[in-house]
Amino acid sequence: MPGRDEETGRYTGQYPTDDFLNAIDEEGGMAGTGEIADHVGCAHDTAYKRLQELEKEGMISSRKMGNTLLWERSRTKEN
Repeated sequence: MPGRDEETGRYTGQYPTDDFLNAIDEEGGMAGTGEIADHVGCAHDTAYKRLQELEKEGMISSRKMGNTLLWERSRTKEN
């Protein structure tokens, strides 16, 4: 069940960070929220919120292309 790790205070969801990063990799290094949600097996809103967290942590970055928000691994932080 999703919650916070008592020691670190970090969110511990049922979907590991690696699932989101691997989904981006499997889509050729850049993917939309819906594609990532499909790979991970979670709801679009769940994926969007987790992707925002990963962006704040510097692991991924996003950019708008048309009406789509695309996510890619951050080039400024080693993953």
